[in-house]
Amino acid sequence: MFTLDRTTSLEQIVKKSRFLAVAGPVASEQEAKAFIADHSHAGANHNCWAWRVGQSSRSSDDGEPGGTAGKPILQALDRLQVDRVAIVVSRWFGGVLLGSGGLVRAYGGTAAACLRASTLVEIRAVDEAIIVTTFSDLALVKARLAGFEGVHVRNESFTDTGAVITAALPQEAVREIIRTITDVTSGRARISLAS
Repeated sequence: MFTLDRTTSLEQIVKKSRFLAVAGPVASEQEAKAFIADHSHAGANHNCWAWRVGQSSRSSDDGEPGGTAGKPILQALDRLQVDRVAIVVSRWFGGVLLGSGGLVRAYGGTAAACLRASTLVEIRAVDEAIIVTTFSDLALVKARLAGFEGVHVRNESFTDTGAVITAALPQEAVREIIRTITDVTSGRARISLAS
């Protein structure tokens, strides 16, 4: 599964109607709703949308004939195996009726083109770890963490004797990372996984 690394937009003209797709990463239903509200255009005739976060998904035709907009947008997300993403496709009517098939192709096609133009990043399962280390080992611990792909330091705070690092560790490498940190600090660093 993949998600987007940032918000992306793409515009297409289909038989004089302007279609503008905006897709972006979201982590929850609340973020998806906020994204849709932020990227819907008041001047557009229709702001159709879809989002998927894990097993949850929703879509809206926003006044277009049933099943001609929201569902094709959601299908574009699923076909490209994209998760944790919301997408809004706004339409400004250009005077030419597209018909049901034309609407499905225009909304689904604009959504898919926007997603293809985006930078996709693989979704990796992570465990949160808390690493307590001394000042003398801090630079070494941070260097070793940086050497592993997919490690994200979320927070670093300091104590009288050292630092507390909160990091997201890729699940497939957790054991190796813990062993490496333990070895390079001769067991001085304490690592606990958040449950």
